[in-house]
Amino acid sequence: MNRHNFSSSLLPFLQWWPRVTHRTFRDDLLAGLTGAVVALPQGVAFATIAGMPPEYGLYAGMVPAIVAALFGSSWHLVSGPTTAASIVLFSALSIHAVPGSAQYVQLALTLTMMVGLIQLVMGLARLGSLVNFISHSVIVGFTAGAAILIAASQLKHFLGISLPRGGHLYQTLYAVYTHWSEINPYATAIGLITMISGLLIRRYRPKFPYMIVSMLVGSVAAALFSWIVGPEKLTIPTVGALPSSLPPLSAPHLTLENIRMLAPVALATTLFALTEAVSIARSLAAKTGQTLDGNQEFIGQGLSNIVGCFFSGYVATGSFNRSALNYQAGARTPLAAVFAGGLLIILVLLVAPWAAFLPNAAMAGILFLVAWGLFDLKHISRILKTCRSESVIMGTTFLATLFLELEFAIFLGVLLSLILYLNRTSHPHVLSRVPDQRQEMRSFTTDHSLPECPQLKIIRIDGSLFFGAINHVNEKLQVERNQTPGQKHLLIVSSGINFIDMAGAEFLVELAKKQRAMGGGLYLYDIKAGVCDLFTRCEYLADIGSENIFASKKEALAKIFELLNKEICGPCRARIFLECRSLPQS
Repeated sequence: MNRHNFSSSLLPFLQWWPRVTHRTFRDDLLAGLTGAVVALPQGVAFATIAGMPPEYGLYAGMVPAIVAALFGSSWHLVSGPTTAASIVLFSALSIHAVPGSAQYVQLALTLTMMVGLIQLVMGLARLGSLVNFISHSVIVGFTAGAAILIAASQLKHFLGISLPRGGHLYQTLYAVYTHWSEINPYATAIGLITMISGLLIRRYRPKFPYMIVSMLVGSVAAALFSWIVGPEKLTIPTVGALPSSLPPLSAPHLTLENIRMLAPVALATTLFALTEAVSIARSLAAKTGQTLDGNQEFIGQGLSNIVGCFFSGYVATGSFNRSALNYQAGARTPLAAVFAGGLLIILVLLVAPWAAFLPNAAMAGILFLVAWGLFDLKHISRILKTCRSESVIMGTTFLATLFLELEFAIFLGVLLSLILYLNRTSHPHVLSRVPDQRQEMRSFTTDHSLPECPQLKIIRIDGSLFFGAINHVNEKLQVERNQTPGQKHLLIVSSGINFIDMAGAEFLVELAKKQRAMGGGLYLYDIKAGVCDLFTRCEYLADIGSENIFASKKEALAKIFELLNKEICGPCRARIFLECRSLPQS
């Protein structure tokens, strides 16, 4: 059994391989072919965003996609270059080397190796749940900001003007303003025709690969303009022919200087890439009923980048567009993603030379469509309407993406998410509870209109009782103590407490001592077994008293009732406990 679990973890494709049949093989092959066709324009577009030579966007969708499918856990996730990873890579590396240069490519491969190693180590260390602490608002805000940056970076191709590469958003916009008189109307027309054709195809023929069709339309428009005006009078820059060859072997340059320089962006890229991949995988797993292994997904993503950097691939992660298309095309197993990566190699060998006829303006139009698709207007509206704190996180990440370095924007968003999480967990609900006399069993309820026992305070704590929450709980108890100083006995309904650390246990010990000094006591009811074990292991049980921990409400109230001052009980008119019936009314 242990050997089986080990082999399944080391070779996860052994788990889904028995599901492969003749029918699933055919469905996966068709889905893989569809994915490979769509990856052609996307790969070129993403490489352009990343500042890499166009063919590297195709290379990143070949071997990395195959490795991630074989060693991940998702049935439908397809890895490769993505918009977010590309824009982060460009922002981080363009300040160190000229985009597209040999030095730039070398840094990109080195960054890819570093990201892969971090991902692999996190997966092996079983840290797959860490991405759960990154708010979805960070992703929404970052992608919206990245969309604007992508569109701004393509203005020079869309308008047919010469602009300096790199720079912040405001610098790019100012440069466009100063070069406005140099706009090439033919280039802008080609970009608009490409955009409009893509929008129309998505609207009326959604099953068609709109990117490929709109690229063809833009190329035809450029050819017509050149024929009408004359090639000697009109020059329209093109992407250029791509190498029609297999991905060349490559290697990262892991020097101490490069590691120190790229470490911050490597960590930021890792966090964002893993969040993106696991989020996409989980959304697809929810539709198919698959149980996803987040740790295995980390391992698969890490291996895909480690292996990919030796086959000229830059940072790859889960692609939402290709994964969703893979699912909609009828993929049944990860074999579809394997086919997509393999068939992409064949397609590149056949069609790469035709990229010489693809105008830069048409590619800019396609990237404008990509940028528009990144605006998640539905979630943006929902976040703004429902949650102020999440709106702050989204807005802050959005503005940081536009005006700061992208890796810092990601770290800032993650930091705000963690602050929000810690703020919530450090403020557990402390509710005052009373028996409901209107019910036969007199269940505990929170109703301030019902009377309380003048000697016993009943509260319920919902949340973890750890070092960060102690001060909040103590303040709440002090408020209750000031309002009803006669309640010297305190019963804590503990069913909502999932975790107590050492500081929390010591707090309960001090609280028990304080209640005894007042002439009362501290009692715990319905505490979970795993939580209660801490008291036994650390010998806190002797200070609280094992006789003061109860499994049932009836037992707890019966014991506490015996300890109440009967002289106070006599004239009491509340009589909220069943045990109160045994006392004569004075």
